[in-house]
Amino acid sequence: MAWRDSSPIIVPSLNQMPNAVIIGTGSYAPEHIVPNTYFDRVGSNDAWIQERLGIKERRIAQGETTSELAVQAAQRALDMAEMDASELDLIVLATATPDRPAPASACMVQEKLGASNAAGFDIAAVCSGALFALTTACQYIESGFYRNVMVIGADTFSNIIDWDRRDSVFFGDGAGALLLTATEEDRGFIGFDLNTDGSGRDGFTVPAGGSERPASEETLAQGLHCFQMDGPAVYNTAIKAVPESIGKLLSKTGVSIDDVACMLPHQPSIKILEEVARRVNLPWEKVRTNMDRYANTSGGTIPIVLDETWRSEEFQPGDHLLFAAVGAGWTWGTALYKY
Repeated sequence: MAWRDSSPIIVPSLNQMPNAVIIGTGSYAPEHIVPNTYFDRVGSNDAWIQERLGIKERRIAQGETTSELAVQAAQRALDMAEMDASELDLIVLATATPDRPAPASACMVQEKLGASNAAGFDIAAVCSGALFALTTACQYIESGFYRNVMVIGADTFSNIIDWDRRDSVFFGDGAGALLLTATEEDRGFIGFDLNTDGSGRDGFTVPAGGSERPASEETLAQGLHCFQMDGPAVYNTAIKAVPESIGKLLSKTGVSIDDVACMLPHQPSIKILEEVARRVNLPWEKVRTNMDRYANTSGGTIPIVLDETWRSEEFQPGDHLLFAAVGAGWTWGTALYKY
């Protein structure tokens, strides 16, 4: 309640635009753990998975929906901020695995959370989803349209995995949330860079279930409702696109890579993140990862690693936090936050 301003929201003049700041974070992962040894059955092994991907285990939902994971994470963010759900103005949920094709899973989150005064909608950008949702939320705050916005990234990729394929090792289930509010102080999100290249749409895709290939006995028999991935294409795109985006964002904001306190990236694989860090001259000790415990939770990755970092580390005023992601589409981008 301490963060709620009951006064009317007034659209500011251009030289008085508010910034969006983080006042609460939260995350949630299912209890059920699947270790790497499970994938011996599909021809993979623990040593390879750890060396190439950095994954030791992942959490898998058992009967929990994406919106239920999202609510758990969002409530923890509200608790940190000492805010009631009724004080939220907007919920933006990034997910590639909604509870239903319609309505948006943000509607389920709004109802389950008790956010009676909030609007809500989903954003679909797969592994870049949380970053795209975050950017969208900041525009609502900076324009003065909304004050308190909950951004959630949540996915249950276990529902679209073919567990008989070797690429079933990559993903886990989880959700993370960021609670944003407006401030006139010189802090918060100071820059974004978003990109899309639709020519890469087959690099990572779920071929069936949409209007292009509606569900049928044939699509089910062929396993076309599970994800398909071109691993080399994902790697080559990520190590090129993400460093370029980081360079563009730093140039635009006038911030040096040396001024970045830490990078909070999407968690695609340890090899991708190592190469991205090398290309932008960011010391590896500044890169935050948790894929060893959660694998790739798609839309959940950035807010989950942010929540763990936010709760465990102390930042100084003026520190810069760098967010980065690449996902299906292709979609990719970066964001910069001034603490």
